[in-house]
Amino acid sequence: MDTAHPGSTEHKQQHPISLYLKIWGLLFVLSTLSYLVDFYHLEGLLRWSLILLFMVLKAGLIASVFMHMLWERLALVYTIFLPPLVLLVLVILMASEADYIFQLREVFFNE
Repeated sequence: MDTAHPGSTEHKQQHPISLYLKIWGLLFVLSTLSYLVDFYHLEGLLRWSLILLFMVLKAGLIASVFMHMLWERLALVYTIFLPPLVLLVLVILMASEADYIFQLREVFFNE
């Protein structure tokens, strides 16, 4: 039974189960690849780059499909995803400045 009032333009959005099964399969593949990074004992920048890449891809799939962000208005997507992205950029800038200050202190105080 439809809960919308007669004459209303409200539509229920229903997606095929095959879409969810494909996303679950892709999440399984990404999780397997993430596991293989540890299995093959990758180290250094390559290890962390792959782990972060797989993590971001999985989070993006979950947010876009299972949280229905893929079908939302662009303004709502910006409202949810833009602030963490800005914070990430600020953290990267602070980390690079901290590295610069650390190197500068080594130059002047280790003489």
